[in-house]
Amino acid sequence: MRTRTLHLVAALVAGLLAVPLAACGGDGEAGEAGEDSFTVGLLLPNRVTPRWEQADKPLIEQHLRQLCPDCTMAYANAENDAARQREQMISMITKGIKVLILDPADSKALRSPIREARRAGVPVVAYDRLAEGPISGFVSFDGDQVGKLQGEAILKAMRERANGRTVVMMNGDPSSANAAWFRKGALSVIADKAKIARSYDTVGWSTENANANMTAAIAALGADRISGVVAANDAIAAGVVSAFKKAGVRKPPPITGQDADLEAVRRIVAGEQYMTVYKPFEKEAAAAAAMAVALGKGEGADEVSTTTTDSPTHEDIPSILLTPRAVTADNLKQTLVDGGLYTTQQICTPRLRSACATLGLTG
Repeated sequence: MRTRTLHLVAALVAGLLAVPLAACGGDGEAGEAGEDSFTVGLLLPNRVTPRWEQADKPLIEQHLRQLCPDCTMAYANAENDAARQREQMISMITKGIKVLILDPADSKALRSPIREARRAGVPVVAYDRLAEGPISGFVSFDGDQVGKLQGEAILKAMRERANGRTVVMMNGDPSSANAAWFRKGALSVIADKAKIARSYDTVGWSTENANANMTAAIAALGADRISGVVAANDAIAAGVVSAFKKAGVRKPPPITGQDADLEAVRRIVAGEQYMTVYKPFEKEAAAAAAMAVALGKGEGADEVSTTTTDSPTHEDIPSILLTPRAVTADNLKQTLVDGGLYTTQQICTPRLRSACATLGLTG
């Protein structure tokens, strides 16, 4: 059974699931683990970012059940509280989960419970965000490439508008390893081609905090002197857009994003946000489930990994790093609608019907 399962896991990683699965619900309870029946713990960081609850959680559960029908999943959300996530981790370890999939609320703050998991023989797969400590594997998208896509998009948009080259950086939460990863990638593209007039960290990836920071930037620089905004994700972009609206700006400068949240897609259609970075959650969830099952079956993560990553505390962590895609109004239909993420009915609210028709989003 173990060999058969490992072959299935390897095949899943290789294909990364081209066909979506039907939804299924319910969280499992941690309990005693057998060789072919065990509990996987899933710990997600917050509810501010819509994707965690709406996409990642159900998709990971679906793929776990496909690979290990007798396995169960225990779930908890940290609500942006690293202390709460530490407690959730310890609780799951105490209850006997076999493997943990962890998206850390704070990449540094969870070293201690990760070490405790290692002592208890519970492997930890860092999901989407790299965690410090002795993790067994890492599944994410290439964060450097995410930042580069944002940087390339903002330069292209500023050239098209010929409205200067003054950029405001709206970075992610400084407690997240991804925030620095995205920022580094973006700066590698724009540092010599644009003037970074202001740079802010957005605590909690919060729309409200982003709005406050952008309001401060507009007050300091003047809205008409801001040529573009590199917003690390779509929740931050929402705060940026609202700050420009409050300042009376009818047409904001180009603004980036990430995650392809539905509201962000609507903002792109409306011309309020220039782009987002789409990270196909289906593939990421499939890869995380594959790595977790391999570890739960007693195999190493390197059996299914495709590369390695170094963290501040450990080197050569077995990893699966997937490829993100830039989405603008020009390729939104092809990438997100034809790709099956959203329907035109979901995107095209009554106020957007005219703009949708212009982009070919009909039917």
